[in-house]
Amino acid sequence: MMLNSDEIKQLEEKIMFVCKNIYDPEIPVNIYDLGLIYEIKVAEDGKVKIVMTLTAPNCPVAEILPAQLKQEVSILTGVTDVDLEITFDPPWDQDMISEEGKLELGLL
Repeated sequence: MMLNSDEIKQLEEKIMFVCKNIYDPEIPVNIYDLGLIYEIKVAEDGKVKIVMTLTAPNCPVAEILPAQLKQEVSILTGVTDVDLEITFDPPWDQDMISEEGKLELGLL
């Protein structure tokens, strides 16, 4: 099954929705608005590549958040495989938090 451009766009939006429903337990903001998601790509064959970071390399949830994200994305209709890459380049900082996230954290 090959996905057309509309289906790819819809799947990318669903993946963003999943990201917006996963929270870092230490910070009351979802991982998308925290700026932890660097890239979401969906290929025509349903393979998903997500590049994300963590707030710190020694983050206590370093294994939990990526595993949760990969599991939740993999059950979406149309997804055939999830390649989740963790990177610390560029390193995360507070400037990556969305306006919405900054409001939730009282940084604005």
